[in-house]
Amino acid sequence: DGSPDIARDLGATVVTCAQRGYGAACHAGLEAAGADIVAFCDCDASVDPADLPALIAPVAADAADLVVGRRRPTGRGSWPLHARIANLELARQVRRRTGLPLRDLGPVRVARRTPLLGLGIADRRSGYPLETVLRAARAGWRVEGRDVAYAPRTGKSKVTGTARGTIQAVRDMRAAFAAVEAA
Repeated sequence: DGSPDIARDLGATVVTCAQRGYGAACHAGLEAAGADIVAFCDCDASVDPADLPALIAPVAADAADLVVGRRRPTGRGSWPLHARIANLELARQVRRRTGLPLRDLGPVRVARRTPLLGLGIADRRSGYPLETVLRAARAGWRVEGRDVAYAPRTGKSKVTGTARGTIQAVRDMRAAFAAVEAA
């Protein structure tokens, strides 16, 4: 969709990753980062990076180890109904299995880089955000959710926009639960 070129033109360092998958891209960025605190945020214009300071603040103040953005739709089409329902069930399962007070497992997360690498996140597909939360809970991290505005995305989703993508995401989530519970 041209995202790397746009980011590069705006002065960002663009990290390439030969391995396909959301988690592979996230992990490649995590490994390449040089900052103490890192943030993950989709580049589809659904989340405004201006919201990141509010998520970074608790980590920077050592009041939280991981902050997850809780999506608050800003208009029609921000979040497809089937994806919202699936996310509600996923968040319910996370609360039940971990006791964490999360209501959303959205695409925005903030944590300190070195401890995050130390969690040993193995998923390189759509289960990466879930595995991050599950491993953080198992490690005793202080995890919290903070609201972020969630706008209609720019472009078409390869996951929530297709039945095949949604099915694969559900498989990835099941695998993430199984992997962490087996560890």
